[in-house]
Amino acid sequence: MASPELTSLRSPRITAARRLAKRSFRGKERRFVAEGPQAVREAIGHLVEVYVTPEAAERHHDIVAAARQAGVTVLTATDEVVADVCDTVTPQGVVGICRFLDTPFDEVLRARPRLVAVLASVRDPGNAGTVLRCADAAGADAVVLTDASVDIYNPKAVRASAGSLFHLPVAVGVPAAEAVAGLRAAGVRVLAADGAGQRDLDAELDEGAMGGPTAWVFGNEAWGLPQATRDLADAVVRVPLHGHAESLNLATAAAVCLYASARAQRAPGGCRGAGH
Repeated sequence: MASPELTSLRSPRITAARRLAKRSFRGKERRFVAEGPQAVREAIGHLVEVYVTPEAAERHHDIVAAARQAGVTVLTATDEVVADVCDTVTPQGVVGICRFLDTPFDEVLRARPRLVAVLASVRDPGNAGTVLRCADAAGADAVVLTDASVDIYNPKAVRASAGSLFHLPVAVGVPAAEAVAGLRAAGVRVLAADGAGQRDLDAELDEGAMGGPTAWVFGNEAWGLPQATRDLADAVVRVPLHGHAESLNLATAAAVCLYASARAQRAPGGCRGAGH
């Protein structure tokens, strides 16, 4: 097993990588950290550098080979050095430095999306990353984060996305009113997800109202969507609670709503169904 090339926590590379834990430095450098073999494997096309322990390099030789083939700098490092760059308590020996990959909102609109998740004032990075993962799994065409939402490049958000951050367009910093207006102008029906909504998700499905292009707007974990944002939507829809639970958490509600749209869109007559 080869000796590590990076052994000092004071290495300029490691110092620069460690600073990416702060949002201000991520924004300045337009780079962020992706931890673990799953994230680094998915990030190959967006990587600048990879730091890997000798043991992890042998265990994940496919990642090392793919990164080098893509022209990415791969450096072996001690466990201590890799851990210093990571945000997790138990790093997995592989960490990548990635370029920002957000997509301008107008590009999202030009692609004529049929399913979009809009995160309005979502502040918890774990929730943001999990909703992004749900959107990816449901076949969404894009995710939009409003200007009051968490940084999607936050280490916790990147981890929670489980690689989905690298799979679909993500627009960031879009004012909620601009996001809704743009989507509606692009022919997308905008639904606000809210536990106090007058419309019921089951009724929307039963009435065949969900087969067309749709954007779901999800609000803050603690206070939901403000009235001003709800007023912008075509309808405010609640997920029915058939048991005794008081409510659903954000990520669970998002998964239910996005999969309801995905199924309706793929049914006969839906915008992704036969003949489309």
